[in-house]
Amino acid sequence: MAFNKFFSRLFGGSRDEDEIEELEDESEGQTPQAEPEDDLSDTVLTLSQEHPLFRLWSFRKGHTGWMPPPLLQLSGPPDRPRLLSGEELTKELSRLRTAIDGAASSRAAQLPRTPDDPCPNVDARAAVFMTRDQLAAWLFVYPPIGEGQELSKEMVSKAISDSGIQYGLDETLPDSLPEKPDRYFHLFPLAQGTAAIHGKDGSVVDLFARKIEREVTVDEFNQVDYSSLNLVQNVEEGAVICRIILPTEGVPGKTVQGKEIPARNGRPAAVPQGRNTEVSEDGTKLVATRSGHVEFTGRAFMVKPLLDIPGDVDFSVGSINFLGDVHVHGDICSGFTVRATGNITVDGVVEASTVEAGGDLVVAKGVLGNNQAVVTAHQTVYAKYLENCRVHARESLQTDCIVNCDVYSDGTVQVRSGRGTIIGGCVRAATEVNASIVGSRSERPTMVILGGQPCEDFEKELLQQELREMSDELDKVSRQPDSPAKLSRLSTLRMKIAVDQKKLEQFDKEDAQLLTLPPEEIYDMRLNGGIVYPGTEIRIGMAKLKVKQENRQCTARLVDGQVCIL
Repeated sequence: MAFNKFFSRLFGGSRDEDEIEELEDESEGQTPQAEPEDDLSDTVLTLSQEHPLFRLWSFRKGHTGWMPPPLLQLSGPPDRPRLLSGEELTKELSRLRTAIDGAASSRAAQLPRTPDDPCPNVDARAAVFMTRDQLAAWLFVYPPIGEGQELSKEMVSKAISDSGIQYGLDETLPDSLPEKPDRYFHLFPLAQGTAAIHGKDGSVVDLFARKIEREVTVDEFNQVDYSSLNLVQNVEEGAVICRIILPTEGVPGKTVQGKEIPARNGRPAAVPQGRNTEVSEDGTKLVATRSGHVEFTGRAFMVKPLLDIPGDVDFSVGSINFLGDVHVHGDICSGFTVRATGNITVDGVVEASTVEAGGDLVVAKGVLGNNQAVVTAHQTVYAKYLENCRVHARESLQTDCIVNCDVYSDGTVQVRSGRGTIIGGCVRAATEVNASIVGSRSERPTMVILGGQPCEDFEKELLQQELREMSDELDKVSRQPDSPAKLSRLSTLRMKIAVDQKKLEQFDKEDAQLLTLPPEEIYDMRLNGGIVYPGTEIRIGMAKLKVKQENRQCTARLVDGQVCIL
């Protein structure tokens, strides 16, 4: 009776309410697909009710009267429930479906099509599913058909032997599985390999900044402390500049078939070793070999020599020409010269002297030039105030006050902190001038020129003057009587003239490039002023404007080729 009832269900016979209720009682409230734990739901392969596997399950259930629903879950033992995740899990579920589709379809084809067809006798079958990387394997058992032999230990052992699994094997499974009530239509973790652990690459941990921020901070009183810009990173000999994390070696893995999985060793870090630095014997530190200033050049840390002057630059010290950074704790007195290839920091005042920095120039108390001082920085000039001097800044200029100075900046000029005044003289900037006050109530002549490359323009003028002077001298020497001294002098002059002419040609090429600037860049040049007094002249490119009346909170810029105050 139960056998006929099974076939009527299997082949689509009608079901009345009593029969449906009886089916629910038989399955004890279970659905054909078991519900896994929530956190492992993505490891389950879900099949439709029309799949051949469910035909086999229904046939077996009709014979036994009870059968746990199929559960195809790619998880591990309870202590290690998850073996796969992400894209890897998706691919393996797809491979599992392909394997189940083929085996279940072949086995379901042997089932009798009608109740009158003879039922074949087919033994239970154990199949092994192995991941593509052979790091995990599961066992799946199909039940017997008809009077076929039930699952035995020998069947499980043969399936394991045929698959070649020999490492990470669950030795208890061949003995315990034949006795499990859910031994059919379930995936059981069979073996787990050991994944290779690749070595970690080495790395570098910096203890000094690779880029020093040059931002000027204005306090609540609109003041700037130029002595605390800290552009110099001092280091003592033997101090650690950066720590080096060494790479680790990889640990080989092993597949469930006992094959070794090679592991990649970590790659060593690129050590940023530069001049005056060395790597420690154990290779874990980059240390300074001399005291100085730490600087990162783009690829490596280097220690630049630091010349520390504890007092003033005067007759006790003399003029300075140094390959590195210079820190003057006092003043630079009149008549002396300080040149350095790096940064120059002056804690005091620069008097009527010459100062040239290959990097930044910081003057904490300002410049009192007496119309003789020349200060130059190939990067940025920071000064408390500038009075009666000539200033060249290749990048930008930041100060509290400019009085009667000739200023050349290939970037911007910022005079907003402190008094923020520009009075007298001429300020030339490539792009922008920002000041709280430009000019004075007494209408002292003050000029602001925007555009071009002011520093290069000044150098070009000096070069042209030098060429004129050497040409005049060449004419004078040519008229002298012939002598070895005359020939030597003529040769020297001609060589200098040739070199200067080459430099002048390079300046002309750069000027030609500036003439091709897009209009929006030319029209973006501006003077921003809190107050602009009469007596101020503003030039932008070829256009100029003389201020006739006081203007407040204004911006001067080009509008239709004319300088306008907005």
